[in-house]
Amino acid sequence: MPTKAHRAHGHSYTADEIRALRADLCRVDPALVVANEVTPAFAWRSRPAGYAGLLRLVAEQQVSVASAAAIWKRIEEGLGEVTAAKVTAAGPERMRELGLSKPKARYAVEIAHAEQEGRIDFAALAEADDDEAVSSLTALIGIGRWTAEAFLIGAYGRTDFFPAADIALQEAVRVVDGLATRPTEKELYARAERWKPYRAVAAHLLWGFYTAVKTGAVDVSLPSAQIAPAAAPRAARKRR
Repeated sequence: MPTKAHRAHGHSYTADEIRALRADLCRVDPALVVANEVTPAFAWRSRPAGYAGLLRLVAEQQVSVASAAAIWKRIEEGLGEVTAAKVTAAGPERMRELGLSKPKARYAVEIAHAEQEGRIDFAALAEADDDEAVSSLTALIGIGRWTAEAFLIGAYGRTDFFPAADIALQEAVRVVDGLATRPTEKELYARAERWKPYRAVAAHLLWGFYTAVKTGAVDVSLPSAQIAPAAAPRAARKRR
């Protein structure tokens, strides 16, 4: 894999460094060349950290991009600063009034309780090793592996996660590998092993490629090529 010194936090990479890592990944795995050639340069996709960042990720799942933005706007307007204390005080019914589904409203309050009771320390996630960070998050009600991995990539800049339950990543790999059907989550985790310790850089590249194909910016003529609907968010359709 790349000979550059590995840094755990992708947020610290410059656009030029990411471009170099993309080239390194292509040398390790030539199947990525098709994606790399048509995907513009990108910076790390950062997300808010802490309780508010995790709640936002939960709120965005299984809804369209427009709906997710509208829901989050209502939550911010309804609560002001989004904190565990304010969500606990609001309770699940108020969170439903602000746009969350009944299960998500319950998750929001339960995760808020977990932070207040010390069962999750968002600040400590920055220093925890990868396995420990995932375990801490998946111990929370409503947080599965996909959510934990996506949160750690975006909010904490972790470079060696690959959320293989992500439909967009499954579809992107199907296209670059010329497959008739999407790889399963298990198959995609195995496929991503060759991209260590920069699996999240590969994920960013494939997300960018998926967007290019889905929007028609790239013409992919492969047997049975079907890009997932534009309205579908980058989210695993799985919950605990």
